[in-house]
Amino acid sequence: MEDFEIVELYWSRNPEAIRETSHKYGAYCFSIANNILDDSGDAEECVNDTWMRAWNAMPPQRPARLRLFLAKITRGIAFNKASAKNADRRGGGQLPLILDELAECIESGTRVETEVDARELGRCINKFVRSLPQREGDIFIRRCFFTESAAVIGRRFGLTENNVSVILSRTRRKLRAYLKKEGWFK
Repeated sequence: MEDFEIVELYWSRNPEAIRETSHKYGAYCFSIANNILDDSGDAEECVNDTWMRAWNAMPPQRPARLRLFLAKITRGIAFNKASAKNADRRGGGQLPLILDELAECIESGTRVETEVDARELGRCINKFVRSLPQREGDIFIRRCFFTESAAVIGRRFGLTENNVSVILSRTRRKLRAYLKKEGWFK
């Protein structure tokens, strides 16, 4: 079934929408959640929560790209679950490592004060990623958005884990320089 047809099912409040979404995007959303949580039970729970959030969001929202819409929902739920699980301890999964990696791109004294600033920072980072060569951008997105390990990314692109780590390190340095140039910190 095409995405626009699935969205129409949501808009008509047809419960078949959830079955079709699960059939088409269940494995995709599960892999996103599992990469973040490194726990298949929690990942499955996140996927089920994703279907409920999608049901509650449509209408009024009518996503043009259902796959991306579901990925954002899944990531948000998984990050919240990871934060809750790791409130008393640090570690587990790729999330803490990725957050540490990205922290080097933003000055420690920098605090995003408002939601507007956060959105603007997101736009700035998106612009940076789009300016990268295709492979470098894809590797960065796989690491930061999909929270894939360097080993998994390496297999996907036919690179060694070390090569992926070097590419990511250079990309983070470029991001830091870009954010500095754009005035996000001194």
